[in-house]
Amino acid sequence: MTEKFGKGVFKLGFGLMRLPQLPDGTIDVEQVKKMVDLFIAAGGTYFDTAYVYNNGESEEAARKALVERYPRDSFTLCTKLHAGARSVVDEESAKQEFYTSLERTGAGYFDYYLLHALTLRNYQKYDEYHLWDFVKELKEKGLVRHYGFSFHATPELLDELLTSHPDVDFVQLQINYADWENPDVQSRRCYEIARRHGKPVTVMEPVKGGALADPPAPVQALLRLADPKASFASWGIRYAASLDGILAVLSGMSNIAQMKDNLSYMKSFRPLDEAEQEVIRKARIAFASAGSIPCTACHYCTDGCPMGIPIPEIFAARNRQIIFGEEEAGKAAYEAAVAGAGRASDCIGCGQCEGQCPQHLSVIELLQSCAEALEN
Repeated sequence: MTEKFGKGVFKLGFGLMRLPQLPDGTIDVEQVKKMVDLFIAAGGTYFDTAYVYNNGESEEAARKALVERYPRDSFTLCTKLHAGARSVVDEESAKQEFYTSLERTGAGYFDYYLLHALTLRNYQKYDEYHLWDFVKELKEKGLVRHYGFSFHATPELLDELLTSHPDVDFVQLQINYADWENPDVQSRRCYEIARRHGKPVTVMEPVKGGALADPPAPVQALLRLADPKASFASWGIRYAASLDGILAVLSGMSNIAQMKDNLSYMKSFRPLDEAEQEVIRKARIAFASAGSIPCTACHYCTDGCPMGIPIPEIFAARNRQIIFGEEEAGKAAYEAAVAGAGRASDCIGCGQCEGQCPQHLSVIELLQSCAEALEN
């Protein structure tokens, strides 16, 4: 099935989740403008943000860097409604997210709109707040052109949701070569169910939150041997884009260098050939053997942590030890991450983080192991 409602065949999407930041932690809008200019000049049109990204700063950056600088019909904009956002206390506040997003972006309407991050723990809330009917009403009013949902749960639930909501236009799934057969993510089975229902797919986490842009040494060796000039990230993005029925592969680019690298191979996209697919199969096995913490640094876990623990940064520090054997560098990275914040050993085991984790990680146990490895 080919793309049925996107603009053109440019498959790279600009994810606005991990935008460059200034020293004070705010988004570097001027750098984002340059990145937007490069993206559009190369033929890109698909921009993806969300109500919860950067506490609303991402949507505002989309307005300043994109909406206020380009004709509305020259790009497509996607944002999302999260029933578990801190601002949501009832149905009214959940629905208000849409209007807040509309105000922040100044877009007038959204080309794509998603019910955000459905999991086994929260999907019923979208029914409780009548949000499926709400997005259909928005589409009827022309405020949303196409609607769908992003998903982090089992293939069985995905099948159930698509059966119950056959008018969904598309689905957003986590797809990358490391998670293709991962039993916690089940990328392949979820993708196959979406295609069985005839739904185009937008891909999130094609480089697994950066883990495939700087993979374990055995994976790096395989990829370098196959193509010394190709970036590690290119393998992940091209892998996802080579699948049938892909509307866009979202890359959360954080600087101009990443934008230029992605455009270098996606502007004139070439699907992986069979030899390259075999390299990926070997890389998948090597990655699974590395034993690293498969965190994608989405930061959903930190929103609401009572101890203010920077969980993704702690996991990244630990991964430096696990993947690269950098014991002291890992401890230094850990101390930098927890400066002025909660430490791994401060975890009180409340479970808030585990309820929010799209990767279904045992965060409490992992923090305990990180404390043992990094605080001694």
